[in-house]
Amino acid sequence: MITLKNVTKYFGRVKAVNDLSFSVDSGEVIGFLGPNGAGKTTTLRMITGFLAPDRGTITIDGLDIEKDPVSVQKKIGYLPENNPLYKTMQVSEFLDLAARLHRISPAKRASATDFVVRAVGIEKMYYRPIGELSKGFRQRTGIAAALIHNPDIIIMDEPTEGLDPIQRGEIRELIKDLAKKHTVIMSTHVMQEASAVCGRMLILNKGKLAADGTASELSARALGEKIISIDIEGEGIESELKRLAGEKSLTLKKKSGNRVSGTLSLDHDREIRPDISKLAWQKHWVLWDMHEEERKLEDIFQALTKE
Repeated sequence: MITLKNVTKYFGRVKAVNDLSFSVDSGEVIGFLGPNGAGKTTTLRMITGFLAPDRGTITIDGLDIEKDPVSVQKKIGYLPENNPLYKTMQVSEFLDLAARLHRISPAKRASATDFVVRAVGIEKMYYRPIGELSKGFRQRTGIAAALIHNPDIIIMDEPTEGLDPIQRGEIRELIKDLAKKHTVIMSTHVMQEASAVCGRMLILNKGKLAADGTASELSARALGEKIISIDIEGEGIESELKRLAGEKSLTLKKKSGNRVSGTLSLDHDREIRPDISKLAWQKHWVLWDMHEEERKLEDIFQALTKE
């Protein structure tokens, strides 16, 4: 549905986006990640037609954004960075303006507005001035405006920035609901934010695509290993595990009696837990615990965006 081919954008001598290529299929929920200054906002502004690339092409559903911007923009709902709103307007007035700008006919305007108001949960705020709303409800109002013409694609630039934990959770749940019927791209510089709602993540660094994949695929690429945590009681555990896994991969400490705990560091694609379970049965060990440790998303992100 969305295809970027060799897209480059300069601001003066600064190359904000550097030969960027990727595609997004219909129905995907994409997390668009990267440190500040990575080129995320610039890329989203080019996809939505607010900026033109200096080189390369962007097509939406087969339409070139530069050759037919109006047709492309009808397919996109866009929540820009910092969510620019008219704070003196009531929510009702602002959504009516959004409907008019999208050329929704008067006959369909009321139903379109009713739908988005219910979808984002701002019924009680409908006649309130936007300037009196909390940051969370202002974000919801911006999303409602992006949805009012029922676009195929929703693009949100830092939709949870500046929200408190409760508001972040509410917006994440809203995005999950939207993802059931729309293709969604959500930019953020917080990997946990994207992993909570997105099936696939694109990571930018200095205008280039640094990584593309699911959270587990990015973990394998960034860290190259997995850690198995074990807690076992029995005779000859250390020597048997060294034979099975290799001495360098094993770290154990004694707990009490014949009980030990520790970790095994393995290649990410190696699965050793069935072998340990079989060995424990053969040796009459007590297997108190065995699980793969979750790797911190911050570690994965830093590994993928480091120099």
